[in-house]
Amino acid sequence: MEQPLNLLDEALVLVSSPPPGRVILIEDQVETSGAFVLHHLIKRALSLDSSGVVIFVSLSQPFSHYERILRKLGCNLVAHRENGRFIFFDMLKLECPDGDEGDVIGGGLVDLYRKIQKAVEVGSSALPEHKRCITIMIDDISLLEVAANGSSPYVLDFLHYCHSLTSENGCSLVILNHDDIYSSMMGPTLTLQMEYLADIVIKAEPLVTGLATDVHGQLTVLNKGIVNEHGSLRSKLHNFHFKVKENSVEYFYPGTRT
Repeated sequence: MEQPLNLLDEALVLVSSPPPGRVILIEDQVETSGAFVLHHLIKRALSLDSSGVVIFVSLSQPFSHYERILRKLGCNLVAHRENGRFIFFDMLKLECPDGDEGDVIGGGLVDLYRKIQKAVEVGSSALPEHKRCITIMIDDISLLEVAANGSSPYVLDFLHYCHSLTSENGCSLVILNHDDIYSSMMGPTLTLQMEYLADIVIKAEPLVTGLATDVHGQLTVLNKGIVNEHGSLRSKLHNFHFKVKENSVEYFYPGTRT
């Protein structure tokens, strides 16, 4: 049964799972988490009317964390993991040793990429080509840079490797990134590169007016891949507020809540 669309789905032009071959970047801040967007996309990708596979690379939370949250949203991650539709890589203890040899860090990230690539191959072979919908999710890539001891070039290479899977295998790529941790750094190369590669950029931010009881923050969705009536691509910007509840998230336009 198809899930009803909300303002977020409409902004993404999302019917079931993330569109194949697309890159979705979720940027949040420490005080305003965008993890609920990631959870929403997991549920969409694993919905009953989808035959897709989610390859999830977690650098921030154990499997039990996501399982507990998705259970409240009506999605059984344990069952999906057992039937091969949810492939979970627990990278909480990932650490790329430093030293004079940069290839040590690069090698660690290449190994991680090979695991993802292998999972994509397994997932692709298990699905008919016309139903093939594989989504790679990374939570969150800022921690990958921490694990690589701040070696942005190696993380960028890893990002481009993963991006190549969207064109070669038709995968979707969803990345969560804590944007504000780069605010004091010179030349936020990683963030700029991700925004350049992304087809859709979702920013979760606090309200400009400060905290509110009925509004937890605002989402700005820049969708670069809208096809108009003439068949050409254009960008569309959406902005709305959200409130995270126990078993759901409410989305609404500014001024519609008192």
